[in-house]
Amino acid sequence: MTYRPYNEEDLIPLSALQHLLFCERQCALIHIEQAWAENMLTAEGKIMHERVDSSSSESRGKIRIESSVPLRSLRLGLVGKADIVEFHKRDSQWHPFPVEYKRGAPKINNCDKVQLCAQAICLEEMLNVSITSGALFYGSTRRREDVDFNQSLRSETEEAALRVHELIEGGITPEPVKGKHCKSCSLVEICMPDVCGISGKVSQYLNRIVNDLEAGS
Repeated sequence: MTYRPYNEEDLIPLSALQHLLFCERQCALIHIEQAWAENMLTAEGKIMHERVDSSSSESRGKIRIESSVPLRSLRLGLVGKADIVEFHKRDSQWHPFPVEYKRGAPKINNCDKVQLCAQAICLEEMLNVSITSGALFYGSTRRREDVDFNQSLRSETEEAALRVHELIEGGITPEPVKGKHCKSCSLVEICMPDVCGISGKVSQYLNRIVNDLEAGS
């Protein structure tokens, strides 16, 4: 896959990859329409990240820990921050190991892994190094899950970066697709999947309400 280098003004927040793989409509609402809303889940996640993102550093033996590390990739057109980057010393070299904090539980799909892999790709480009793995820390399990940055995950990450640029540059918000993910989405009231989703049209939705009212009268 061939990439054109992006300009600074074309860089997209790295978090957009996670939004895209969670729901393309959510991604468009946030990054095209600039819509945002908090719910309990996003608030808890924000608190967790604030605790981690202290812009501090510390050392533990052969591990140096840096928080809130700025990230950028002109190749993928992404910009953002890593919650934590651990630098593991082996021989005389320091090897980056990104760690992303999530408030929930491990996902069925790869949205969290893709976000972490994108952080690794940014660090590789910035530091001219090779990074083989990182970790996701989930608040609900209080455990770290190691992630191998294999070629399959790298390809999925690069394809997601290309797709998110196409989505945002296109400027069109996709129609909603109602699913289980809607229950945890903070934008469900803005998205209105019941009105515009699979059941589809506003007229059908209104007709269903009228029929329910007539049946109850």
